[in-house]
Amino acid sequence: MRTAMFAVVICCTTYVTGQQNTLISGTVKNGFTGKPFPSANLNLNGSKKEFEIDSKGQFTILAAAKGNQTLEISAPEFITKYFELFLDGSTIELGDILLEKDITSEKNDNLITLSDNDFGDDDDLASVSMGILQSTRDVFLNRAAFDFGQAFFKVRGYDSRQGQVLINGISMNKLWDGRPQWNHWGGLNDAIRNQEFSHALATNSYGFGGILGTTNINTRPSGFRPGLRVSTSASNRTYRGRIMATYSSGQSGDGISYAVSSSRRWAKTGYVDGTLYDAYSFFGAMEYKLNPKNSLLATAVLAKNRRGRSAALTQEIYSLMGNRYNPYWGNQNGEIRNSRERVIFEPFVMLNHFMESKKISWVSGIMYQDGITAKSRLAYSNAPNPDPTYYKNVPSYHLNSAIGADFTNTNLALKGFRNHPQIRWEQLYAANTNAADDSAKYILQEDKVQEIQLAVTSSMSWEINSKTKLSLGTSFKNSSANHYAEIKDLLGAGLYWDRDSFSNTQNDLQGNSAKKTGDRIGYDFELLANMVEGFGQLESQGNSWNGFATVSVSSLKLQRNGLFQNERYLENSLGASEQLALSGFGLKAGFTYHITGRHSLSFHGGSMQRPPTIQDMFTNPRENNNVVPDLQKVNITTVDANYYLRLPDVTGRISAFYTRFQHTTDINFFYSDTGLGSDFVQEVVTGLDRLHKGIELGVEYQISNDVKLSVVGNLGDYIFASDPNVQLYFDTSGEQQDLINLEGNVDLGVAKVKGLKLSQGPQTALALGVEYRSPKYWWMGATANYLDENYASISTIVRTNSFLLDPETNATHPEAIPENTVRLLNQQKMDEGYLLNLVGGKSWLVKGKYISTFLSVNNLFDSVFRTGGYEQSRNANFGQMQQDNLSGTPSFGPKYWFSYGRTYFLNLAISL
Repeated sequence: MRTAMFAVVICCTTYVTGQQNTLISGTVKNGFTGKPFPSANLNLNGSKKEFEIDSKGQFTILAAAKGNQTLEISAPEFITKYFELFLDGSTIELGDILLEKDITSEKNDNLITLSDNDFGDDDDLASVSMGILQSTRDVFLNRAAFDFGQAFFKVRGYDSRQGQVLINGISMNKLWDGRPQWNHWGGLNDAIRNQEFSHALATNSYGFGGILGTTNINTRPSGFRPGLRVSTSASNRTYRGRIMATYSSGQSGDGISYAVSSSRRWAKTGYVDGTLYDAYSFFGAMEYKLNPKNSLLATAVLAKNRRGRSAALTQEIYSLMGNRYNPYWGNQNGEIRNSRERVIFEPFVMLNHFMESKKISWVSGIMYQDGITAKSRLAYSNAPNPDPTYYKNVPSYHLNSAIGADFTNTNLALKGFRNHPQIRWEQLYAANTNAADDSAKYILQEDKVQEIQLAVTSSMSWEINSKTKLSLGTSFKNSSANHYAEIKDLLGAGLYWDRDSFSNTQNDLQGNSAKKTGDRIGYDFELLANMVEGFGQLESQGNSWNGFATVSVSSLKLQRNGLFQNERYLENSLGASEQLALSGFGLKAGFTYHITGRHSLSFHGGSMQRPPTIQDMFTNPRENNNVVPDLQKVNITTVDANYYLRLPDVTGRISAFYTRFQHTTDINFFYSDTGLGSDFVQEVVTGLDRLHKGIELGVEYQISNDVKLSVVGNLGDYIFASDPNVQLYFDTSGEQQDLINLEGNVDLGVAKVKGLKLSQGPQTALALGVEYRSPKYWWMGATANYLDENYASISTIVRTNSFLLDPETNATHPEAIPENTVRLLNQQKMDEGYLLNLVGGKSWLVKGKYISTFLSVNNLFDSVFRTGGYEQSRNANFGQMQQDNLSGTPSFGPKYWFSYGRTYFLNLAISL
């Protein structure tokens, strides 16, 4: 019967096309159980066409191509198989094809855990590596995530906002900063393992995507592995323990399938001192198959994460205390209490409809999300700064005194710091309880964002014919976010006077200045935003090529509504701002040519105009309605070229890329001593261009069935490509009153930064890896990594002409000659980094139960190096910076983050 079917297909095809095509057939089976494998993916010669496998694991492919071709058969968690075929019109029967369980998949399952670093306030510094790249098989991207990610490495130097993350086709990137929020589903590795990843400008069926790539997480229970999986983990990184359990029902006869997953992660302190970790997560999804073509899906995710944060350190503090030191915590009644905790709790529910036919695939969905994020910190009024590393509390303050080095007080400060390197909570309580009017000198406050988000999306792909595919889609996202500060703890006091400590003005003129625990202080405002996007994509392919073109349009509307009337901004702090409306446009295209079944070339290019992220539209939304002057769209131009090699024993890719970002905006807040005087300022940098270019290489060589080598490299050059304009906005006028214009700002002109390096992690990264896979289901691997060309983030204000002014005379400082300024402003290069990482695991099948264990040891030789950092902007005039650097130990030198030393992660999992 089957032979007769083959003959009919061949005859009909020959009659229609006038040529003899090749029929390829086979049966895919699970090599672990011997059962048919109907969910494998078949790819011939790297084409985009998907070939179907029936419920018995059988497939037939009718191929028009001729000559040497490669058939790739893959499935998640199984080893990909490649068949080198010669197509000449003869029938090819491959017989039974056994896919072996990829016992190294535990490495990817735990990738988010291994890269879960939180070095500073920017919690997404590492998320590019840990999340977006989790599902890819590309050796370069996998190495970037698993190994390079430990040192802030960013693929192509891109920020995570350049990657698009979707769940069931719905974008999870925040409108506020454009970044995906991985904490929203943290700890749910099993539930999010079904992912589709499109790298860089490659096509996806759900939207235009990001230039870093697009990840779509599929939560349909019908695609989950049926049964129960329980795992437990131990680590010395961000958390110490984890328990996770996931159950999936599989597809039932009535068309219903469901899955649930839950996890708990905890640590009293992580690798860095005082960084507690307390998180729990829950996932539930139910799918109902209405008929063979239509399915409904409901998904709910609830994840709460509470973490203690850590600080960047000056070289002075690191030399005294080491890389585990964290000044944010102190002991209170024998317990660790961190003053800077971050809490994220933004659960969401999602409803989706899937329609799949032979020609059309249609996905629609709606998501509702409501929750809160909070960051705590100590605030103080008319009292000393409680930070143990405050510049007046450390030895360098006395060394760098304007009246000369004071070695006696330097030694006293050194002794005092070593005796009390942490926050002294008892002193804060004592200061509050001794106040005459029962008012607080110190409080613990939280900066909160309470956001309600609604998203609706629909995307459709239509296979017009065997060579042409059309995709269309639209999405709408609405966000209502309330930003405010709140008193979390009065630390023994009875009330707190809500006044600005720099100007002694009221933050809330219409409210009571005396605030208590739970009251809002400082600022209170809403940001109301909505975005509409649409895209269209056309794909076409021939026998040896495929290409695509994608276009997108978008519209963003935004308005600020102030809920406090700030005394410093009487006219424009309370009430609604003007409504901002910006449009966006994007165009990208790509072409791939298959030289043979083993070699192919691809080229991609894109040009986009995008609105700035919300956080870059207002100069200081906490206090007023002022919009960034001359607000411009961000222009992105990007191209890349790729060569792919697919041999039976060698696979790899080499890519060259070039990306330019134009008209970007950067806003910073700091206290600064400038040539114009001293004050707390908002720095608005506009017209800032960035250039990213480089080469990526990733090659794997299968030496034998058991041993595989890999070579990975990145040679990047990421620089500032323009001299931007800098403006300062002052909360208080003081000495600067005669220099401030009607908008309350000082234009400092251009900052000379063109050609300086971007702080985007190591720009040079090399890795050599070896992996051994035993036939007895154990494996181990080692990777040696070299990381270099990593630079500290620059201060813009010190590279304007105002830096050269003497505050006393308002004229250029007499010693501010070029050679002196170059010496002071030389951009800090981070240390070279060397990492040796080991991974390994073992799997067993015991009475139908699959048991696996996974162990990783990162940074085996316990090396410590600077992974990132930033220049401080406090010394923003030449004379003061020169004085601060005389001793060689500046009080306001760059602050750095340091690598973890040797760490481990151990996981044990049982699947029933």
